[in-house]
Amino acid sequence: MKRKFTLFRLHFTAPLHLGNEREDYTQSLGMIHSDSLYAALTAALFKVGWKPPEDFAGNLGFTISSLFPFYQKDASEPAVYFFPKARKQEMLDESLLERHKQIKKIQWLEKSMFEKHIKGEPLTDFYKANQAETDQPQYIKGDYLCTQKIPENFISRQVFPRVKVSRDGQKDAEPFYMERLFFADNSGMFFLAKGNTTRLEKGLEILEDEGIGTDRNVGNGFFKFEKDSLELELPEKADYKMNLSLFLPESRESLEKMLDDKAAYTFKKRGGWISTPPYNTIRKNRIYMFEEGSIFKSENAIPSIEGRMVNLKPEPSKLPENLKDIHDIWRNGEALFIPFNQ
Repeated sequence: MKRKFTLFRLHFTAPLHLGNEREDYTQSLGMIHSDSLYAALTAALFKVGWKPPEDFAGNLGFTISSLFPFYQKDASEPAVYFFPKARKQEMLDESLLERHKQIKKIQWLEKSMFEKHIKGEPLTDFYKANQAETDQPQYIKGDYLCTQKIPENFISRQVFPRVKVSRDGQKDAEPFYMERLFFADNSGMFFLAKGNTTRLEKGLEILEDEGIGTDRNVGNGFFKFEKDSLELELPEKADYKMNLSLFLPESRESLEKMLDDKAAYTFKKRGGWISTPPYNTIRKNRIYMFEEGSIFKSENAIPSIEGRMVNLKPEPSKLPENLKDIHDIWRNGEALFIPFNQ
């Protein structure tokens, strides 16, 4: 069955650094998680005077996927969209065992291959393509599996020296190195959205000029966005589902219903520093969420939105006296799910 989603493309006009949970600046994440963008959009709306309802619990009226890479040579050509490979283990036949490391490295599937992937069709034929004629199948481009010719380094990484200044001003400045992402041609990242996107678009308009990611004050993370639509061919029948956003179950009981011996998942720790002055010397509470591409048992074969918001505000009793009036810090664990066939 075909389902249409609202799509937003971010064309980056500046380098980008995405911090990880280890705060290792020498490495940047290769994607923007859904909760990070949601938090940035919320903060942007507050900055321009948006007043939420009194019972506001973090929900802005829409749900988004995480941001995934796309390649586009120029604005006149269609974009090539990449989706995350499922977390499940794929069995390889003997003829592919020597390419196991190369195949294991693949993280992203071009849209047409992703549609086969979620229907349960094996990707073996693509792994074998031109195997006898070349050292590397033409469909494998580093972390990417695709049917089209794309530059292998359309997203490149470079490391630059920087200086770290302590948050409280009590320590000397320290040199360190930061990895930044650069996007070739008209490439960037995209995400899918469901719900009323009016606030989403307003937030993106603000973030265009503020940037996203780390070191925005020195020119990182600026972009231009476009709104579009994308049609995905989904399985007609499926007993499993796959999340395209970070996912936080609503309860232990609801999670237990989603797990069986074929479920496959990994976790991502979320937390970090509070970005709002004067609280930016304080850490948020930490929580684990299910990573994108995890596979869970499902009762039907239709796209769904599941999960919940969580407040990561530290306990006021553990904060200095002058910072006890800290605001709520909502983190979005609502995820966009699509059907998946094992």
